[in-house]
Amino acid sequence: MKLHDDIHNYYEKLVVEHIVRRKLDKIYDEDVMADFCCTVLNQLPSRYIRYDVDMEFYLPQPERVKMEQAVESAIDFAISQIAKKEQFQV
Repeated sequence: MKLHDDIHNYYEKLVVEHIVRRKLDKIYDEDVMADFCCTVLNQLPSRYIRYDVDMEFYLPQPERVKMEQAVESAIDFAISQIAKKEQFQV
């Protein structure tokens, strides 16, 4: 069985959108951002899709809102984890 390159976790796209919107990529360096993204994504369920358009057109609005809120919560948690880590490194 051959896996398709276009299969991906839709939450990855949402996380990147929220990171850019909040300008977190301007605050943290690439190394911190890699750990940050792993921390965020590990708190979220997987939602694998083949085409983004499927989610954009067929996802009910209440579910979309729930996903957006879950991403925000996961990002807030990751920010708190980074703050704790920085506190112990000083």
